[in-house]
Amino acid sequence: MIVGVPREIYPGERRVALVPAVIPTLTKAGLQVVIEAGAGAGAGYPDALYADKGAQVLPARSDVFATADIILQVLGYGANDRTGQADLPLFRRGQSLIAFLRPLGDARTLQELAATGITSFAVEMIPRITRAQSMDALSSMANIAGYKAVLVAADKLPRIFPMMTTAAGTITPSRVLIIGAGVAGLQAIATARRLGAVVSAYDLRPVVKEQVQSLGARFVELAIEAADAQDAGGYAKAQDEAFYQRQRELLGKVVAESDVVITTAVVPGKKSPVLVTKEMVAGMTPGSVIVDLAAERGGNCELTRTDETVVAHGVTIIGNINLAGTVPYHASQVYARNLANLLAHLVKDGKLQLNMDDEITRSSVVTQDGEITNPRVREFYNLPALAPAH
Repeated sequence: MIVGVPREIYPGERRVALVPAVIPTLTKAGLQVVIEAGAGAGAGYPDALYADKGAQVLPARSDVFATADIILQVLGYGANDRTGQADLPLFRRGQSLIAFLRPLGDARTLQELAATGITSFAVEMIPRITRAQSMDALSSMANIAGYKAVLVAADKLPRIFPMMTTAAGTITPSRVLIIGAGVAGLQAIATARRLGAVVSAYDLRPVVKEQVQSLGARFVELAIEAADAQDAGGYAKAQDEAFYQRQRELLGKVVAESDVVITTAVVPGKKSPVLVTKEMVAGMTPGSVIVDLAAERGGNCELTRTDETVVAHGVTIIGNINLAGTVPYHASQVYARNLANLLAHLVKDGKLQLNMDDEITRSSVVTQDGEITNPRVREFYNLPALAPAH
């Protein structure tokens, strides 16, 4: 079987789906690798490194699609809503695609992908279960985004993060608040602590209190209880508006005392809950910074603009939607390992084995044989259930 890696075509995307280091692992599993010339250059991986590890470098994108049985991308059509459509004519029936596809974003996009006849796997649908951890690309990217969010905030903040004792007196440390202690939030806590800030964190799931405290942050406890704080997959569940209203009232004081607020509350397939209102922003000290990691789905801050940086009431609000992509060398490295582990799970005896009794396969396959087949996705778009295959 041949695995193909085209260059990413989303504007400004510098990541690549495979790095040279994982190619020997794939070769050992009986897979050949072809890659489009220049695909890894933006992440710091020149063509020569791929060739040294046994990949074949092809001059044109169309050659990669024509040659490969499985196409690997970072942002496939769906996640790439700007230029991804250009790939549709290059797919052929029976081919497979593994990529971020944003399957809960737009039904039309998925139907167009299904119409090509390919079997597509959405990496963001991989379940958060123990045996799938090494394939969990969503967590890998969230980890990097959490780290980078702190660096971006520190760069924009007109203050220093750590306490410093100088001949001219003592500089007090910056106060950082992280809202949402999932993968991105925990990494943001650890990074802000390493930079010497005083860190607080809030999450509606009380179970994360211990993890927050183990990283040296204060856990903010509000006099409010969430019903069903998380789903079976470990993701935070959406709450009703009355809950968010009360949460905002109680969080206002903590936000006002913070120099940096990093928000990470994303609910898959839904608009991000507004946790920081414009009134709360107005109550912050001028010069403060908000980094909104939920910006792609509208943002946790009422004043966030998707993929823009705005200043309101003297507060800088950063709505970057691809912070992981700004660290392309290591983001590509961990993503490539995730894909290599997923391929090891899916490919047996040199063939792609689609075992729909397996939770990892069943959860991540989105389209097959011209149909959107994923039950969760069909239910999300109110599509009728498919008749079981005989």
